[in-house]
This record gives sequence, structure tokens and C-alpha cells, in this order.
Amino acid sequence: MRFLAVFIALLAALPALAQDSRLVALDTRDASKGWEGVGRLDIAGKGFCTAALIEPRIILTAAHCLFDIDNTPITANRFTFEAGLRDGRAAASRNITRVLAHPDYVHGGPSTDTAEVVNDIAVLELDQPIRNGRIIPYPIASQPQTGDQIGIVSYGRDRANAPSLQETCNVMSRQDGVLLMSCDVAFGSSGAPVFRLRDGQFEIVSVVSAMAEVDGKIISIGTSLQQPLAALLTSFAQQHTGGARNVIINGQRSEGGAKFVRP
Repeated sequence: MRFLAVFIALLAALPALAQDSRLVALDTRDASKGWEGVGRLDIAGKGFCTAALIEPRIILTAAHCLFDIDNTPITANRFTFEAGLRDGRAAASRNITRVLAHPDYVHGGPSTDTAEVVNDIAVLELDQPIRNGRIIPYPIASQPQTGDQIGIVSYGRDRANAPSLQETCNVMSRQDGVLLMSCDVAFGSSGAPVFRLRDGQFEIVSVVSAMAEVDGKIISIGTSLQQPLAALLTSFAQQHTGGARNVIINGQRSEGGAKFVRP
């Protein structure tokens, strides 16, 4: 199933969705409270993605962030995780000792293939755990449904020095393990965590893999995270005992109208 077919169906019959909120810069300590576990993942010689802490020594991002512009894998020593980075200062800064993409992720395949996006996740191991009362790992939730309200925290082009929060966006469609979302993303937002609020706690329900432009509106694309992440964490743990054992997973337009790009 290609994304183009999904877009055509989406344009034909969009569900009634709550109005999206605007992006708000988390550029003060008060504004960023609770979001310090989201950070900028700097990649020497390439740029940056967004990542989130899911265990004191493990961060989650998009698998395509692990590959260079020539499609070769990037070595761990080129990554730095800047948790809660704003105005040049991070709440915690860590180097990376190990990186692992989903075992079924194939980089450089057709950019509109759902099979690539559904496995576009990766975990990276920090050189030292982050144990800070203000920087709390986020739990992983079961997959959201079409029409669910979600939110996103991300870095991006023209807003690289502080994270931005979109408190309300929507799951527009879900098919073959892939989510189409109304969340506002930009280059640099790859790997950004998508959150849902449940019982007073923010849970990660997806990771931004790509974006598309449909009738002039940017939409974001990500995976239904739960099952792909479970497989990834199993591979991670098999490589090195310890690792990810403590991660919490809850609940086990026309043909030329869409432009798909990696953010």
C-alpha cells in the first residue's frame, strides 16, 4: 500500500477532528517543565533530529536518522543527545555508545512505502544514564485510533534552539501500522515523540518518520509504535544484557497533490 492511495482516500473523506493548536516555543524553564526528556539529537557533519528518553540510558528516535546523506550508517560517536536543550544549554548532555535501528528497517527504499515507515524507529544508548529529577523517561502507550487527540514536542528548522510544543493535533488516519497525523513538523523533527495524555501522564504513542504536503497543508507520518518497538527492544537486549528491560509499554488530493519528504 502506497501513501499516495492513502492521501486520496484521506482527501475524499476526512473525519471531523478537533482544531489543532499552534506551536508554542518551550523557551523558558517554566514552559519546558515536564518536557526535559525530549532533546535534540545532534549528528556531527549532518544536522540534527529529535529524540526522547524512554529509559535512563536509552533514547528513541527515527531509524533514518542513523544514516548519512549518502545512505551509509552513521557511527555512534557522531551523535550527541542534548536533553531539554534551549538557548544553548541542555538539562543533560550525553554522548552515544551504541545505536540500533529496527531489525526490519531497510533504509533507502521507496520513500512512499508504508513498509519502510512502519519500522522507522531506532534506539540509542547513552554513555551515562540520565538520573535527574527533572528529566523523567516517558512510557510507551498502545496505538492511538483515528480521531484521537495527540500532541508533539520537537525541534526543527528555524526553531533549533528550543523545543516547540503543539499541544493538540489529531490522528487523521491509521492503516497498515502507519499513522497520518495533523501535527506540525519541519526538517529536524524526525524522531520527535508524539504524545497522548492519559490519567495525567504523557505517553509516547508514535515517532515522526516523515511529512507530506497535501493541498498546502503539512501533515506528519509515523508508526503505530508499540509492536515495532517491542521487536526493536528485543534485538537491543539480545545485543547487550541489561539495555531496555525496564521500558514501560502500556497495554500490550489528486495524483500530484502530495509531496513526501523526510523531516
